[in-house]
Amino acid sequence: MPQQRILVAHPSAELYGSDRVLLESVAGFVGNGADVEVLLATSGPLEQQLTARGARVRIVPMPVVRKSVLKPRGFVGFVSRSVVGLVSGLALVRRSRPSAIYVSTLTIPLWNLIARLSGTPLVVHVHEAERSAGRALRYALAAPLRLASLVVFNSIYARDTVQLTSPTAASTSRVIYNGVVGPETVVEARASLNRELRLVYVGRLSARKGPDVLVEAIARARHADMVTLVIVGAVFPGYEWFEQQLRTRIAELGLQSRVRFEGFQPSGYPFLAESDVAVVPSTVDEPFGNTAVEAMLAARPAIVSDTSGLREAGAGYSSVVFVEPGDADSLAHAIDRMVDEWQVMRDGAAADARAAASRHSIETYQGEIWQAVAQVIPGGEAAPILAAASPAAGAKG
Repeated sequence: MPQQRILVAHPSAELYGSDRVLLESVAGFVGNGADVEVLLATSGPLEQQLTARGARVRIVPMPVVRKSVLKPRGFVGFVSRSVVGLVSGLALVRRSRPSAIYVSTLTIPLWNLIARLSGTPLVVHVHEAERSAGRALRYALAAPLRLASLVVFNSIYARDTVQLTSPTAASTSRVIYNGVVGPETVVEARASLNRELRLVYVGRLSARKGPDVLVEAIARARHADMVTLVIVGAVFPGYEWFEQQLRTRIAELGLQSRVRFEGFQPSGYPFLAESDVAVVPSTVDEPFGNTAVEAMLAARPAIVSDTSGLREAGAGYSSVVFVEPGDADSLAHAIDRMVDEWQVMRDGAAADARAAASRHSIETYQGEIWQAVAQVIPGGEAAPILAAASPAAGAKG
């Protein structure tokens, strides 16, 4: 079979959850002999990682669907950028003549249209599950899926969310759970806490991710005097006010000496290795929960919001304690439970690490995502399913 050419479109150039999943998708394509070109909306750390995995990278402005699109001014700007992007995108596809286009998000539907107009098979990989968003926005995100040859969802929850809004949008689909790279070495949690419970939060700093709820919970915990917290992550540009608000609240609660900000880091695993418990306190819907899986892979007990795809990601692990989203008292109780039941939680996390490594194997993921793309290419159904080696790394939220 001739070499397949895969054109990939992705709106972000960071190294958070969906960005890292994209890396493994690209590694799977390259590992199966495909020629891969990735289109990114901006430059960023993802660019170098993609090049290291054997892909070519091109920076291409592309309109991204956000809530502002629903406002008249935002809609006009989105349409004008889409017209320009449509012309340049079609020209790019005519030059590169890809075997298939792989769009790794719901938020750049322009590339769905480009694929349809150019007659190129299209796979859309959905990482979003915005059930709490308004119906108009949910419909705007789901409707373009009708243009896809195949839709891949990263969880059952994400698939069901789309089908609630637009039942026919995902008529041809499959669920492929994220492959998550584990740490180079699994270091088991401490046998004894020695009067200090070390919590770690890894993810973007935003209200929807819940680090502010975690701070409130620490202050309310019965064992508050022995709890410390490391926050690994940064705000999205334009939301610096949230970090300042968070720091102010930490000072008001008298927790400055026990909360440390590390900013964005290329891997969360060094911080997980130094911690006792990971906390994933999201307050709204999440399509999946890479950060929760990373805690399992690192053999760390985790406190996880009992909602949406997080529930799916943490299911079946004995060292995961689910809490009510946005409820500081529920989270405080879970923190106390970790202290009171430490030996049980620690032993459970060691067993959970082995289960997570099997459930979220990179090799399995790369084979399945390649198979999904190969099946939409004429004559590609019998393509081999191989896996490319991936360096160990950590993902953010």
